[in-house]
Amino acid sequence: MVLDIDAYLREFTFQEKRNLFNLGSNVGKTRVEKELINVVYINKYINEFWTSKQRQASQLHEIAYRACFKPQLPRFFMELLTNKKEVVYDPFLGRGTTAVEAGLMGRLVVANDVNPLSIILTRPRFHIPKINELAARLDKIYIDRSAKAEIDLSMFYHSQTEAEICSLKKYLKLKEEAGEEDYLDAWIRMVATNRLTGHSKGFFSVYTLPPNQAVSPESQRRINEKRNQKPDYRNTKELILRKSRQLTSGLSEMQTKDLKEIGDRAIFLNMDSRLTNGIPEEIVQLTVTSPPFLNIVQYAQDNWLRCWFNGIDANEVSNKITMAKTVKEWCDFVGEVFNELYRITKKGGWVAFEVGEIQNGKIDLDEYVVPLGLKAGFNCEGIIINEQDFTKTSNIWGIGNNKRGTNTNRIVLFQKCRMPSN
Repeated sequence: MVLDIDAYLREFTFQEKRNLFNLGSNVGKTRVEKELINVVYINKYINEFWTSKQRQASQLHEIAYRACFKPQLPRFFMELLTNKKEVVYDPFLGRGTTAVEAGLMGRLVVANDVNPLSIILTRPRFHIPKINELAARLDKIYIDRSAKAEIDLSMFYHSQTEAEICSLKKYLKLKEEAGEEDYLDAWIRMVATNRLTGHSKGFFSVYTLPPNQAVSPESQRRINEKRNQKPDYRNTKELILRKSRQLTSGLSEMQTKDLKEIGDRAIFLNMDSRLTNGIPEEIVQLTVTSPPFLNIVQYAQDNWLRCWFNGIDANEVSNKITMAKTVKEWCDFVGEVFNELYRITKKGGWVAFEVGEIQNGKIDLDEYVVPLGLKAGFNCEGIIINEQDFTKTSNIWGIGNNKRGTNTNRIVLFQKCRMPSN
């Protein structure tokens, strides 16, 4: 763990600002927030702190999900701010990037998401199956060749592929209802959920949009007509095994053992991130997370097919997800999240809060996040901006790269003081 974070970041920063610029309008801000803005100075550290060229991330992360950050981001903060067996948390689990990377690094895991699909896609990756055992389990699953979904899926699947999917769905439902779903079944559920639709031969469906969102049946019919395509047969069991081999490739026996140990101790919650009473006070050393950005994701529309396969009411889940339509609503929501983060964070612990630019860069949400964290009781240690558009040849990883790019992550870094400030 690096003790002097400021000195460490300064060593690699090629742009630094000793001020918090463009904080945006004071509309909707409380008097306390306005006063905090007037007296607090924040360092901005700008560099390419992590990059796709930095180190190859584990294949275990390769589960498609909308708007997820690269594993190098949480790894960067875990290496800086945690030791092994300390707790890392993500209140917006998503596809599980922070949680899985924490497990791979030997950190303990606490994770939460109001979306039950997030846990379906994350928890199984802590219990890695042997491929031969997985194949044997798949062989035992009865396929009813006459099975058909209660909804029309003919625009996505060949009739025999649909029969296999429906048979898998029925098998998993019966195992879950009987309380008999084990780690092999959970793994099958995870991979099948991820393979339902996509744009390559590795998915169950005919060519459609990338697998982080499911188009409507009407939209798929238009895609089929435009591409002059019709669903061909896909062997679901073979595709599950193929994806499983990819996910587990490169994992050592020791990593597999360590992941299981961490998975057995992990806390996975399906709750509102503002009310996570399943997490004890002051146990988290580091939170690395990225909240939903305003009203840009339509859950029911994007996940209707995954929810159907897993017996989840997409509209019910959608109603539980906070979809802020304005910056003011978003700030109200995030402010409550910070209050909960303060409760569960250890003294001396950290929060790395990743936000993006919205409205084509007109609004930098990091400048709204700073006063929210301060109000909750944290100290703000700086804004870390990871840019690929830069000119410095020696970045934090010691890798030369002068190419210009456009990818930007903006992370506001907070610390909970060990002693209350006067």
